[in-house]
Amino acid sequence: MTRRWFCVAAFLVLWIIPSLVAQSSGPLDDWLSGQLARLEQTYRHLHTNPELSYLESSTAAYVAGELKRLGYEVNAGLGKYSVPGLKGHGVVAVLRNGDGPTVLVRTDLDGLPVEEQTGLPFASKATQANHRGEKAAVMHACGHDLHMTCFLGSAAALAEIKDQWRGTLLMVAQPAEETGAGAKALIDDGLYTRFPKPQYAIALHADAALESGKVGYCPGFALASVDSINITVRGQGGHGAYPHDTRDPIVLAAQLVLSLQTIVSREVSPLDSAVVTVGSIHGGSKHNIIPDAVRLQLTVRSYREETRKRILASINRISRGVALAAGVPEDRMPVIESDDQATPATYNDPELIEKLLPRLTKQLGASNVLKHEPVMGGEDFSWYRKAAVEGDRPTVQTVLFWLGTVSPEKMRKHRSEGLALPALHSSQYVPDATPAIPTGVKTIVGSVLELMPRN
Repeated sequence: MTRRWFCVAAFLVLWIIPSLVAQSSGPLDDWLSGQLARLEQTYRHLHTNPELSYLESSTAAYVAGELKRLGYEVNAGLGKYSVPGLKGHGVVAVLRNGDGPTVLVRTDLDGLPVEEQTGLPFASKATQANHRGEKAAVMHACGHDLHMTCFLGSAAALAEIKDQWRGTLLMVAQPAEETGAGAKALIDDGLYTRFPKPQYAIALHADAALESGKVGYCPGFALASVDSINITVRGQGGHGAYPHDTRDPIVLAAQLVLSLQTIVSREVSPLDSAVVTVGSIHGGSKHNIIPDAVRLQLTVRSYREETRKRILASINRISRGVALAAGVPEDRMPVIESDDQATPATYNDPELIEKLLPRLTKQLGASNVLKHEPVMGGEDFSWYRKAAVEGDRPTVQTVLFWLGTVSPEKMRKHRSEGLALPALHSSQYVPDATPAIPTGVKTIVGSVLELMPRN
């Protein structure tokens, strides 16, 4: 064979033939063609009607109703929170289909306190008082509406093709992902004891920087642990004209903010990843009054548990040290508290990814299944692995796939003209839903079929 014909043959084998296979119509493609309009309606309904964390009652009822209609055993009202008075809105639906492994598929339910500015005809105009009674506009600015749509589409497809797999399917609709409390609340309410315990757990997350029609995977650590820390810097207030008679907590807080920046730069290995961000600082009420206290809010991100513990210990040490250096008495040392639910780092099992990749590559096309870099965002999907450890060995393998949501046209303009892409949690974030929905359904269904033996 000449070099020229060898190159042509290689091109056909490596690119054209796999592309044709991926684009060829199969049973799932045919099913999606017939269901896409309905799934888009589902997406629009969910987008228009978001609810805040801990308050997802109508969303949960909608998801539960759809799963019940599909023939699943549906259990609703699940979730046990550490804060008294919060009601669980989790849904666990079970589909038993003979002997085989148990696979858990998770979606999240909650929206965010963001006022939508997308201009969509089905944009959210919802407002809601949160669990503290504070009223806010609400939007699905993190793609949870898209997650739920792919979740329900996958549940419908897998119920229809029960002759192609054996095992138990656990469809979990989880509340309060945005606060980091929902997954732990379900586990504390008996997710792994009241229902069949899974060997595998799968989830999707919208990606605001990945083209629609594509999915991303990240072996190993994929998202960071998240700790929300409140620090109250206490001093001795007084008149602004007589600072020598005070212990000024604003000056102390300013010194503390700068000192905290040395934790990552000087105490964490340059080969490790961590973030310490002071996102909020509040203190004082008038020009000439030195207050008694200043309040800081921090987010702390890391991958390794040893790094996380070291950072938290350093925050305590540095906060106390700054106060002691300023002569603050022992009974006025800074008060340091954790806020909400700490979230562990999300780890994708590399061997599970290796098992799933061949089917997903064939199903979606090699150019549409991309390796993704780790990010410092957080996801409480991590609890499904973290809470299932015997000795040092996790008994549930997990993978969270990134689902592309940026239209090809926007991506082209982003690359050629520098068009800004609205990030997750932005008031202008709009997923390119029409291609993203079937891609998400194929990713979930393909993963489940790969993990379940055929009938």
